[in-house]
Amino acid sequence: MNSKHLELITALRHHLHAHPELSMQEYQTKATLMDFLRQHTNLTIVDCGHWFYAYYSCGNLGAKAIAFRADYDALPIAESAKMPIAYRFRNPGVSHKCGHDGHSAALAGLALELDNQGADLDVYLIFQHGEEIGGGGLECSGLILEKNISSVYAFHNWSGYPEKAILTRTGVTQCASCGLTVRFHGSATHASQPEYGISPVRAAAELALYLDEAPDRMEHEGLLMSTVVNLSVGSRDFGIAPGEGEVSATLRAYYEKELDELRDAVLIRAQKLAASEGLTVDWSDSDVFPETVNEAGCVSRVIEAAHRNRLSVISLDEPCRASEDFGYYQKQCPGAMFYIGNGEDWPPIHTADYDFNDRILETAVDLFLEIIRTPS
Repeated sequence: MNSKHLELITALRHHLHAHPELSMQEYQTKATLMDFLRQHTNLTIVDCGHWFYAYYSCGNLGAKAIAFRADYDALPIAESAKMPIAYRFRNPGVSHKCGHDGHSAALAGLALELDNQGADLDVYLIFQHGEEIGGGGLECSGLILEKNISSVYAFHNWSGYPEKAILTRTGVTQCASCGLTVRFHGSATHASQPEYGISPVRAAAELALYLDEAPDRMEHEGLLMSTVVNLSVGSRDFGIAPGEGEVSATLRAYYEKELDELRDAVLIRAQKLAASEGLTVDWSDSDVFPETVNEAGCVSRVIEAAHRNRLSVISLDEPCRASEDFGYYQKQCPGAMFYIGNGEDWPPIHTADYDFNDRILETAVDLFLEIIRTPS
């Protein structure tokens, strides 16, 4: 990678880190990235509302189109005061603790190199909002069919593995998941006369226990799990027996089909519990993520490109439990999500001490370029 370009995207990454924005609120982040590309490249830039894409045309009629995606939202996590960095976050309680600042800076670096070196393919660079809540991938993935894109790629930084190592696998590489909230409605009464009310306590408690046990009771081929993240019944008003209660859980599975079966089983149980206690019940979904499924040919292309760049390649034995909305793109065309090691002792993502490793920016850009050069 051009050394001047590396300096530019490193500075860009630090600026993004200092100005984090939550999912669906990335207004300044988007503007910063668009302004950077307009200032430093001649690529076509298309504003799509919450997100945008940059387009490089090779000028050959009928040329294949390939796409790369980066996310740019931050997390509601306060950054550790011990972090020894000059570009500390400036939005209290919000920070780039998943490395999306680095993902976007790397994709901007690919734009710089494409503008300078050219390519034999048409290349779309998708800058996506709302990944952390599963809110952006579905919207952005429509570009794949619209532009007849033949394959799509993305990377995520990953701690606990050797720095600059490339990690990948064929098939399911990240779990499908969804947040499910079940609400029970009864009637409140004075705490001294609970017999005059309809309490949701038993139903909520039993559903929480069922959620903890259900995956082990069901037949499934891959990982299947549920994690209760909130159990709320009434308040700390000691004069009132509650009439409202809710249970929230994250359901997770290697396979979307098995995730759907688990969700259905939980809802059937909730309705039976409500009926037995004289309650009404409703529910809602949040943060819905598809399974991320890597296509074999795209994985081979990543591995071949990594070997040509003299990077070590690690084949993952099983999918990552964490979810990614990149799976929406892979429903439209073949694709691959791969990972770049931050270092074996690097702080984990989603923790207060984490910061993206700038040393893997060049690794990501050079690998993107090599993927473009690798025959499909």
